[in-house]
Amino acid sequence: MIRGYINQAGRLQSGEDAPGGLEAAVWIDLFNPSQDEKQAVQARLGIEIPSREDMEEIEISSRLYHEDSGAFMTAILPAQTDTDAPMMAPVTFILASNRVITVRYHEPKAFQTFPLRAGKSNLGCVDAETTLVALLETIIDRLADILERAGHEIDGVSQSIFQRRNSRPIASRDFQALLETIGRKGDLTSNIRESLLTMERLIAYLGQAAAQHKSNEEVRTRIATMARDTGSLNDHVDFLSQKVTFLLDATLGMISIEQSAIIKIFTVAAVAFLPPTLIASIYGMNFARMPELSWDFGYPFALGLMLASAVLPFLYFKRRGWL
Repeated sequence: MIRGYINQAGRLQSGEDAPGGLEAAVWIDLFNPSQDEKQAVQARLGIEIPSREDMEEIEISSRLYHEDSGAFMTAILPAQTDTDAPMMAPVTFILASNRVITVRYHEPKAFQTFPLRAGKSNLGCVDAETTLVALLETIIDRLADILERAGHEIDGVSQSIFQRRNSRPIASRDFQALLETIGRKGDLTSNIRESLLTMERLIAYLGQAAAQHKSNEEVRTRIATMARDTGSLNDHVDFLSQKVTFLLDATLGMISIEQSAIIKIFTVAAVAFLPPTLIASIYGMNFARMPELSWDFGYPFALGLMLASAVLPFLYFKRRGWL
């Protein structure tokens, strides 16, 4: 799918019906393009569109480079972060002389909200460079929102682990749910860390290109602000990652405590029933002379002795604080 947007007094409008077609568009968005669509764009604009395999290369030289009088920049962006199965995929930004081209095979939220915002309010999208900067600012804002939501959810997990419970302890099924939640938050923070790393490199590369092309002061200031924002978000994601690791260790510690408590109950029960078992074994022996057998109160005496031998160890353990 090819989407083109033209500049109208600093606002972006769909360029489907605009004169000139793609040549008049300041932003061309290629969403899951077919081979014919890529060839059509390449023929009309004279820009080589990277393949999906090229976009997935991890070398810096494959993600940030100049070619055909354009700057090619690729970043890893998340999508579907509101679900339990977020998606990470590369997005390539091509900054040519008078337009910006994006190539993507998934739907990050920023690519849905940015055209709406840029169409309703003036974001300063007067040319390709300012449009790219505004789009990157929207992406960074989206990453910040994801981190903020993840932070609130991690705080909720922390409260569920450490809150004081007046009744029963956390059940084993609750521990399993907590571990699954912590694992998902760990995966999310790891994905956001990867995305921020690629964005940080992309912004640094864009800043160098802006300095070489002697872009206006406002654009360079906005790029420097984005660099500081990504650095701050990287610090925040490091904090969240450490907190996720701490919660994982705490949850495993809670599981160990619960297991120890269960083992302690079985141990105390076994110790408590040892003396009655010993007494019952003694009276179960076949001796020729056992005085209690001819005593009228012998049977109640044996039962009372077994009960006392079970209660006294329990009271002793209770007094020592072992229970």
